[in-house]
Amino acid sequence: MSGNKQADAAVIVVGEELLSGETTDTNGSWLGRRLAALGVPVVRRWIVGDDAEAIQAALSAALRIADLIIVTGGLGPTRDDLTRPAVADLLGLDLQPDPNIVDDLRERFRARGISDLPTNNLSQAEVPRGAQVLANKLGSAPGLLMEHEGRSVALLPGVPREMRGIFDDVLADVLRDRFEDRLVPLVHRTLYTTGIAESVLGERVDEVRAGLPEEVDLAFLPGLRGVSIRISIRSSADVSAKFLDEAQAVLDSVVAPYRIGMEKGDLVEAVADALTNESYTLAVAESCTGGLIAKRITDFPGSSTYFRGGVVAYADQIKIELLGVDEAVLVENGAVSEVVAAGMARGVADLLNTDVGVGITGIAGPEGGTPEKPVGTVWYAVSVKGAVRASHRVFSGDREAVRERASQAALRLLYQTLADGP
Repeated sequence: MSGNKQADAAVIVVGEELLSGETTDTNGSWLGRRLAALGVPVVRRWIVGDDAEAIQAALSAALRIADLIIVTGGLGPTRDDLTRPAVADLLGLDLQPDPNIVDDLRERFRARGISDLPTNNLSQAEVPRGAQVLANKLGSAPGLLMEHEGRSVALLPGVPREMRGIFDDVLADVLRDRFEDRLVPLVHRTLYTTGIAESVLGERVDEVRAGLPEEVDLAFLPGLRGVSIRISIRSSADVSAKFLDEAQAVLDSVVAPYRIGMEKGDLVEAVADALTNESYTLAVAESCTGGLIAKRITDFPGSSTYFRGGVVAYADQIKIELLGVDEAVLVENGAVSEVVAAGMARGVADLLNTDVGVGITGIAGPEGGTPEKPVGTVWYAVSVKGAVRASHRVFSGDREAVRERASQAALRLLYQTLADGP
């Protein structure tokens, strides 16, 4: 490789448990994010079993397309840990015991009350000729870095915290020195939206896409609580900020009504600020969400300042007896109705003596729907000092999706009501 061409990376993750589905590949995802931020994007990722031929086949392919190859896993002391010898053999490097690593291993075992170093662990002290040892402060298997025909090959343990520790403590700085001006960091800015479908959001963005800087890329990231727009650019920090600001200004013209407005995209944080600013207290009454709104509110640190408590009024009798919903009104309109949601919001505020109450009732499914009120129908209401605002939606998805989307919609109504003021 020559010139200032951006460096590319490939990742090989080793482990039979990853192929069988017993373990999720978190290492590959973590490395993808870290390497992109460093400026070495991952162009390919392999998952292979504990098999020397499979490891070598993946490494051979990676050496043809990437400047940096990181292999994780297979550096332990057991017979199925084959990464070290497989890689050394492919690169034509002899394995040699490193006395410093042997001494470190002996000290580790002595600290655990084991006077004699197990023979199997000696394999972890074997280093390919010419390789750089990457210290592992959290485990017994050090990382290794080798150079091969202009490419860099790094071996890291498969234990996530050890792999991350070596990368952050040692390898990242080595890679900065190794690739220098060939690093082009990937910089993101994320705009969080809620209350708008991905397809509709995409259409709105298409209306203004021509005004976006050519240097940026967009990605839509849908979830149960909303859709995020990730703006990305590969450039230096000062240049990136300029183009990201320009792109956000263009997108805000169409997405502003659906923006959550919080850095982390959490409506609960926005609700917390609004309640705190007004010195309001809050209570919630939930039926179909079964306490999910209360959980989300109390997950946020400091919620005890404004949150008094909640009632899971799953049975109609609880709505009537505890929250004061009029029985005749409930029978006439059904439990899933505007008047019942409003009554729950007012009732829980009265019951717990709060300024604000939230009520939510619906049909999460998979059963219980009717032609008039299909599965996914949810009514939710917010009472502030007795004044009520209510809304409803028919949410798609399974039971979990309906509950998540309903809780988000209720929190959005709560935030909007507080933001609009009296």
